[in-house]
Amino acid sequence: MKIEKVTLIGLGAMGSFFAPRLEVGLKKGDFRVLAEGERKKRLETEGVTLNGVNYKFPIVEPKEKGDPADLIIMAVKDMGLDQAIRDIANQIGEHTQILSVMNGIESEEKIAAVYGWEHVLYSFMRVSIVMNEGVADYDPKKGFVHFGEKNNETYSERVEAVRELFERCEIPYKINTNMLHGMWFKYMANVGENMTCALLGIPFGAYRTMESANVIRWAAMREVAAIAQKQGIQLGEKEMEKQEKVVMGLPPLNKPSTLQDLEHGKKTEVEMFSGTVIRLGEKLGVDTPVNRILYHGIKVLEAKIEK
Repeated sequence: MKIEKVTLIGLGAMGSFFAPRLEVGLKKGDFRVLAEGERKKRLETEGVTLNGVNYKFPIVEPKEKGDPADLIIMAVKDMGLDQAIRDIANQIGEHTQILSVMNGIESEEKIAAVYGWEHVLYSFMRVSIVMNEGVADYDPKKGFVHFGEKNNETYSERVEAVRELFERCEIPYKINTNMLHGMWFKYMANVGENMTCALLGIPFGAYRTMESANVIRWAAMREVAAIAQKQGIQLGEKEMEKQEKVVMGLPPLNKPSTLQDLEHGKKTEVEMFSGTVIRLGEKLGVDTPVNRILYHGIKVLEAKIEK
């Protein structure tokens, strides 16, 4: 198995991590972005500007048939996942693999419910990228895409194939031995940091000086950890302490995606973050009062934008 053709759906912050390197590392025409309608027109006419360079990547439409991808990278927002799952149908071939690098812990299950686990690998991102109106500036040497089977004591053929592609295209990656632990660790950190910043209107740098913001952040993470433990995934204070080194090292003016969405007048992924925590907490018998406040507070901010 060798990956030659790659389709990216979602050329936002996460997608921009991959696109320039895939275009350079693959043969001409073997990397393409999936888009249609106004988004297709905008990408073809304006492109995206990444670290000062404007790119206009090849575009294919969902309705086009006959040229399946070896790998599909899904980097859409949570509210666009259902449509994206439908849109990739004509990109799926017998051996196509799918990486869903979007936030959250449930997208792989949703994709596999349609296309089967033989096409889906687990994946998540650990990178801080701020994108606004098609413009992003970030350090391409910082951050990683994590991917693999659920367990990776030894690497499967398809994991090896993706690894070879990423090395060929100089895309930083990590293969976690236990992918579910890694995904839940990231989710725990994301809920605490993303939701707290969004509700309070603060950048990451606030966590260096504002103890009250950290109290909220840690309380939200503890609720996620309790839910993970109910499902046999060991998260706790040790992982939270480990995350401190990461969050304190983030560019202080950078803002998480939910706060960026609010500032740009967009709907947020609050349902995927605190909404999912509340839903799973109810299912598993875990109280989630902090995430309830975060959820409803951000819902109020969304409602204010809509007026």
